[in-house]
Amino acid sequence: MIRTQVYITEEQARDIKLQAKRENKSEAEIVRELLDIGRNASRSTHQESTGDALLHLANLGEKLKVEAPSDLSLRIDDYLYGDE
Repeated sequence: MIRTQVYITEEQARDIKLQAKRENKSEAEIVRELLDIGRNASRSTHQESTGDALLHLANLGEKLKVEAPSDLSLRIDDYLYGDE
């Protein structure tokens, strides 16, 4: 096994501790089980293509009513990094 450290929220730590006590397991074992569940779930879900992901982002802007400047595509560097 490989030892690693991660930052978790207080709520996550509390939930892991409670689950470990309920199931009479170590907290590390609970974390490993939860990681396996998450990894297996992500494998079974549909992987969206890059194009689908970009369309999703574009639609997100419409849903949030975000308006971009009309010249954004021409001046993207200026908007990202500032005028020179």
